Amino acid sequence: MNNKEKAVEHVASLVTYIVKELETNPYGVTVGISAHHIHLSKEAVSILFGKGHALTFFRKLSQPGQYAAAEQIKVIGPSGSIAKMRILGPERAACQIEITYSDARILGVVPPVRASGDLKGTPGIRLVGPVGEVTLDSGVIIAERHVHMSPADAKWFGVSDGQQVKMEISGPKAGVMEKVAVRVKADYCLDFHIDTDDANAFMLQQGVKARLMK
Repeated sequence: MNNKEKAVEHVASLVTYIVKELETNPYGVTVGISAHHIHLSKEAVSILFGKGHALTFFRKLSQPGQYAAAEQIKVIGPSGSIAKMRILGPERAACQIEITYSDARILGVVPPVRASGDLKGTPGIRLVGPVGEVTLDSGVIIAERHVHMSPADAKWFGVSDGQQVKMEISGPKAGVMEKVAVRVKADYCLDFHIDTDDANAFMLQQGVKARLMK
């Protein structure tokens, strides 16, 4: 079999897989599980790691242009701390710390469930890096459950940006997750994002599929 024949066979197998997937689970969305992490402003990066420091790429994430950085910092709350919390890049306009409810109990903070970027009225925290420290007045949230999708995906599912949907989970601890926000953007890749608390409650593993329900 030559290279052209191998390529044709490979494409045919992919098409067969996709068709089968659509037939058996037409509204399935891959689950992406996010552990606690931090988004930093350029100013905060300079204070924590030194002037001119650039975040170091560690691995890419599901959404285009987003990545996990090699850098980790200590996060200190009123009653406890987390020694190494991963930073995600690229840098943002404002610092945002996304934790779980379990983390909140360790740190001694009471963050609201919010969409990314909605930081008004959220608690602050102290960040400690290898060079300096930053004390934030706000920025700590528990990220709301959400589904990233492109406009084409939104058309397929019959949903719109900002809509609330449900996700049906199968398996030994099957159930339904409610209040899942739909986020639509041209360069988004289809992905259902939850935190580790939700994943553990439903015994979910990275990469399994949940079924979108309107």
